[in-house]
Amino acid sequence: MKPLTTLWCGGALAGMAMLSQAAQVAIALPPETAALRPSPLPGYQVAAQKCATCHSADYINYQPPGMNQAQWTSEAAKMQHAYGAPITDQDVKVIGAYLAVAYGSAQATDADVLAAGPVVAAQGADVMALLNTHGCLACHAIDKKVVGPAYRDVAGKYAHDAEGLSKVMASIRLGGSGKWGEVPMPPFPQLSNEDVQALAAFVLRQ
Repeated sequence: MKPLTTLWCGGALAGMAMLSQAAQVAIALPPETAALRPSPLPGYQVAAQKCATCHSADYINYQPPGMNQAQWTSEAAKMQHAYGAPITDQDVKVIGAYLAVAYGSAQATDADVLAAGPVVAAQGADVMALLNTHGCLACHAIDKKVVGPAYRDVAGKYAHDAEGLSKVMASIRLGGSGKWGEVPMPPFPQLSNEDVQALAAFVLRQ
Protein backbone atom coordinates (compact mmCIF):
# COMPACT_ATOMS: atom_id res chain seq x y z
CA MET A 1 0.00 0.00 0.00
CA LYS A 2 1.35 3.45 -0.96
CA PRO A 3 1.91 6.04 1.81
CA LEU A 4 -0.85 8.61 2.23
CA THR A 5 1.53 11.44 1.32
CA THR A 6 2.23 9.79 -2.02
CA LEU A 7 -1.45 9.31 -2.71
CA TRP A 8 -2.22 12.92 -1.74
CA CYS A 9 0.57 14.34 -3.93
CA GLY A 10 -0.52 12.21 -6.84
CA GLY A 11 -4.11 13.35 -6.48
CA ALA A 12 -3.07 16.99 -6.15
CA LEU A 13 -0.92 16.82 -9.27
CA ALA A 14 -3.74 15.18 -11.21
CA GLY A 15 -6.15 17.89 -10.09
CA MET A 16 -3.71 20.62 -11.12
CA ALA A 17 -3.31 18.98 -14.52
CA MET A 18 -7.06 18.93 -15.00
CA LEU A 19 -7.31 22.61 -14.04
CA SER A 20 -4.56 23.56 -16.46
CA GLN A 21 -6.45 21.82 -19.28
CA ALA A 22 -9.75 23.54 -18.47
CA ALA A 23 -10.87 26.16 -20.97
CA GLN A 24 -10.31 29.75 -19.95
CA VAL A 25 -13.46 31.64 -19.11
CA ALA A 26 -13.84 35.07 -20.71
CA ILE A 27 -15.59 37.56 -18.46
CA ALA A 28 -17.26 40.49 -20.22
CA LEU A 29 -17.90 43.44 -17.92
CA PRO A 30 -20.99 45.55 -18.56
CA PRO A 31 -20.36 48.95 -20.18
CA GLU A 32 -19.84 51.95 -17.94
CA THR A 33 -23.09 53.85 -17.49
CA ALA A 34 -22.15 56.43 -14.86
CA ALA A 35 -21.28 59.84 -16.26
CA LEU A 36 -19.85 63.05 -14.89
CA ARG A 37 -22.22 65.99 -14.62
CA PRO A 38 -21.66 68.17 -17.73
CA SER A 39 -20.21 71.63 -17.23
CA PRO A 40 -18.60 74.37 -19.32
CA LEU A 41 -15.76 74.53 -16.80
CA PRO A 42 -12.42 73.23 -18.16
CA GLY A 43 -12.13 70.75 -15.30
CA TYR A 44 -15.03 68.78 -16.75
CA GLN A 45 -13.06 67.91 -19.88
CA VAL A 46 -9.92 67.09 -17.91
CA ALA A 47 -11.82 64.91 -15.44
CA ALA A 48 -13.63 63.08 -18.25
CA GLN A 49 -10.37 62.45 -20.10
CA LYS A 50 -8.16 61.44 -17.21
CA CYS A 51 -10.11 60.47 -14.09
CA ALA A 52 -12.31 57.95 -15.90
CA THR A 53 -9.27 55.91 -16.90
CA CYS A 54 -8.85 54.80 -13.27
CA HIS A 55 -12.31 54.81 -11.68
CA SER A 56 -15.99 55.23 -12.38
CA ALA A 57 -17.75 58.57 -12.11
CA ASP A 58 -19.76 56.93 -9.33
CA TYR A 59 -16.71 57.27 -7.08
CA ILE A 60 -17.39 61.00 -6.83
CA ASN A 61 -20.85 60.38 -5.41
CA TYR A 62 -19.28 58.52 -2.48
CA GLN A 63 -17.60 61.70 -1.23
CA PRO A 64 -19.26 63.82 1.49
CA PRO A 65 -21.84 66.25 0.06
CA GLY A 66 -21.25 69.99 0.17
CA MET A 67 -17.45 69.87 -0.06
CA ASN A 68 -15.88 73.22 -0.94
CA GLN A 69 -13.31 73.99 -3.63
CA ALA A 70 -10.32 73.56 -1.31
CA GLN A 71 -11.56 70.13 -0.22
CA TRP A 72 -12.23 68.93 -3.76
CA THR A 73 -8.87 70.27 -4.91
CA SER A 74 -7.24 68.37 -2.07
CA GLU A 75 -8.98 65.19 -3.26
CA ALA A 76 -7.67 65.73 -6.80
CA ALA A 77 -4.17 66.36 -5.43
CA LYS A 78 -4.38 63.08 -3.49
CA MET A 79 -5.14 61.26 -6.73
CA GLN A 80 -2.05 62.85 -8.27
CA HIS A 81 0.43 62.33 -5.44
CA ALA A 82 -0.83 59.25 -3.56
CA TYR A 83 -2.20 57.20 -6.47
CA GLY A 84 -0.08 58.44 -9.37
CA ALA A 85 -2.93 59.82 -11.47
CA PRO A 86 -1.57 61.26 -14.76
CA ILE A 87 -2.60 64.84 -14.00
CA THR A 88 -0.59 68.05 -13.68
CA ASP A 89 -0.77 70.67 -10.95
CA GLN A 90 -2.93 72.79 -13.27
CA ASP A 91 -5.19 69.80 -13.88
CA VAL A 92 -5.61 69.47 -10.12
CA LYS A 93 -6.79 73.09 -9.89
CA VAL A 94 -9.33 72.91 -12.69
CA ILE A 95 -10.64 69.49 -11.61
CA GLY A 96 -11.07 70.75 -8.06
CA ALA A 97 -12.97 73.81 -9.28
CA TYR A 98 -15.23 71.72 -11.52
CA LEU A 99 -16.02 69.16 -8.82
CA ALA A 100 -16.72 71.87 -6.27
CA VAL A 101 -19.30 73.45 -8.60
CA ALA A 102 -20.83 70.26 -10.00
CA TYR A 103 -20.88 68.25 -6.75
CA GLY A 104 -20.05 70.64 -3.93
CA SER A 105 -20.87 74.03 -2.49
CA ALA A 106 -19.10 76.36 -4.96
CA GLN A 107 -20.70 78.51 -7.66
CA ALA A 108 -19.40 78.85 -11.21
CA THR A 109 -19.17 82.62 -10.66
CA ASP A 110 -16.93 82.36 -7.58
CA ALA A 111 -13.63 84.20 -7.98
CA ASP A 112 -11.59 81.13 -7.00
CA VAL A 113 -13.44 78.98 -9.56
CA LEU A 114 -12.87 81.52 -12.35
CA ALA A 115 -9.22 81.83 -11.37
CA ALA A 116 -8.68 78.09 -11.87
CA GLY A 117 -9.26 78.27 -15.64
CA PRO A 118 -11.41 79.82 -18.37
CA VAL A 119 -14.82 78.54 -19.41
CA VAL A 120 -14.64 76.41 -22.56
CA ALA A 121 -16.85 76.50 -25.62
CA ALA A 122 -20.10 74.57 -25.53
CA GLN A 123 -19.02 72.34 -28.44
CA GLY A 124 -16.16 70.90 -26.42
CA ALA A 125 -18.50 70.21 -23.51
CA ASP A 126 -20.90 68.42 -25.87
CA VAL A 127 -18.14 66.10 -27.09
CA MET A 128 -17.14 65.27 -23.53
CA ALA A 129 -20.78 64.55 -22.71
CA LEU A 130 -20.90 62.12 -25.65
CA LEU A 131 -17.71 60.42 -24.49
CA ASN A 132 -19.13 60.02 -20.99
CA THR A 133 -22.64 58.99 -21.99
CA HIS A 134 -21.47 56.22 -24.31
CA GLY A 135 -18.67 54.89 -22.10
CA CYS A 136 -15.87 55.77 -24.54
CA LEU A 137 -13.46 56.73 -21.77
CA ALA A 138 -13.83 53.36 -20.09
CA CYS A 139 -11.78 51.89 -22.96
CA HIS A 140 -9.80 54.87 -24.28
CA ALA A 141 -7.65 57.68 -22.93
CA ILE A 142 -6.06 60.67 -24.60
CA ASP A 143 -2.42 59.72 -24.20
CA LYS A 144 -2.20 56.04 -23.22
CA LYS A 145 -3.64 52.67 -24.21
CA VAL A 146 -6.36 51.36 -21.92
CA VAL A 147 -8.46 48.61 -23.52
CA GLY A 148 -8.39 50.34 -26.88
CA PRO A 149 -5.75 52.63 -28.36
CA ALA A 150 -4.96 56.12 -27.08
CA TYR A 151 -6.75 58.82 -29.04
CA ARG A 152 -3.35 60.39 -29.68
CA ASP A 153 -2.17 57.20 -31.38
CA VAL A 154 -5.28 57.12 -33.56
CA ALA A 155 -4.70 60.76 -34.52
CA GLY A 156 -1.09 59.95 -35.41
CA LYS A 157 -2.10 57.01 -37.59
CA TYR A 158 -4.45 59.14 -39.69
CA ALA A 159 -2.53 62.43 -39.54
CA HIS A 160 -1.65 62.34 -43.27
CA ASP A 161 -4.65 60.36 -44.50
CA ALA A 162 -7.10 62.46 -46.52
CA GLU A 163 -9.82 59.94 -45.62
CA GLY A 164 -8.88 59.83 -41.94
CA LEU A 165 -12.06 61.49 -40.71
CA SER A 166 -14.35 59.16 -42.66
CA LYS A 167 -12.36 56.10 -41.55
CA VAL A 168 -12.55 57.04 -37.87
CA MET A 169 -16.26 57.82 -38.27
CA ALA A 170 -16.79 54.35 -39.77
CA SER A 171 -14.94 52.74 -36.86
CA ILE A 172 -17.15 54.55 -34.36
CA ARG A 173 -20.34 53.76 -36.26
CA LEU A 174 -19.61 50.11 -37.12
CA GLY A 175 -17.14 48.99 -34.45
CA GLY A 176 -14.83 46.10 -35.26
CA SER A 177 -11.52 44.51 -34.28
CA GLY A 178 -8.10 43.79 -35.74
CA LYS A 179 -6.86 47.34 -36.34
CA TRP A 180 -5.52 47.81 -32.81
CA GLY A 181 -5.69 44.30 -31.40
CA GLU A 182 -8.21 41.51 -30.99
CA VAL A 183 -10.46 43.17 -28.40
CA PRO A 184 -13.54 44.27 -30.37
CA MET A 185 -14.94 47.78 -30.28
CA PRO A 186 -18.74 47.76 -30.09
CA PRO A 187 -20.73 49.58 -32.79
CA PHE A 188 -22.68 52.76 -32.03
CA PRO A 189 -25.46 52.80 -34.65
CA GLN A 190 -27.66 54.94 -32.41
CA LEU A 191 -25.41 58.00 -32.77
CA SER A 192 -26.40 60.72 -35.20
CA ASN A 193 -24.05 61.62 -38.06
CA GLU A 194 -23.33 64.93 -36.34
CA ASP A 195 -22.34 63.19 -33.10
CA VAL A 196 -20.14 60.66 -34.91
CA GLN A 197 -18.39 63.43 -36.82
CA ALA A 198 -17.86 65.47 -33.66
CA LEU A 199 -16.33 62.47 -31.88
CA ALA A 200 -14.09 61.57 -34.83
CA ALA A 201 -12.90 65.16 -35.19
CA PHE A 202 -12.14 65.29 -31.46
CA VAL A 203 -10.03 62.12 -31.68
CA LEU A 204 -8.09 63.41 -34.69
CA ARG A 205 -7.26 66.68 -32.90
CA GLN A 206 -5.34 64.91 -30.16
